Amino acid sequence: MLLNGFWQYPVVEAAGNFSVVVLCLILSMVIFEIVTKYKNWVEIKRGNVAVALATGGKILGVCNIFRYSIEKHNSLAEMMGWGLFGFILLIFAYVLFEFMTPTFKVDEEIEKDNRSVGFISFTISVGLSFVIGASIS
Repeated sequence: MLLNGFWQYPVVEAAGNFSVVVLCLILSMVIFEIVTKYKNWVEIKRGNVAVALATGGKILGVCNIFRYSIEKHNSLAEMMGWGLFGFILLIFAYVLFEFMTPTFKVDEEIEKDNRSVGFISFTISVGLSFVIGASIS
């Protein structure tokens, strides 16, 4: 009974959204770690700027998708569901990027610290997050 009104406070709603998005971001980074052939955090620790760019783009992309989802959907479950759906589309875009570049392997180039490929990966993740976000809102 007391908890029914608890979720009505904007600060509680903001803290709930933040907590859920952080957990979803951690989950998405684990999934991206599985999808990519290199180890993101090992490469970043080594100073691989291309991996840092690609990973940063993924983080910004996921957060941007959830921003649209929070803005449009009223319930926590809806926000999370649409945000995760948007994340799946972002993974699909990453796989499509690899497929659309048959002259080289994106993961291999990023692992070799090819900053041009890392930057394009960053741009694709962030750019498509706006399209995905607008689509899910």
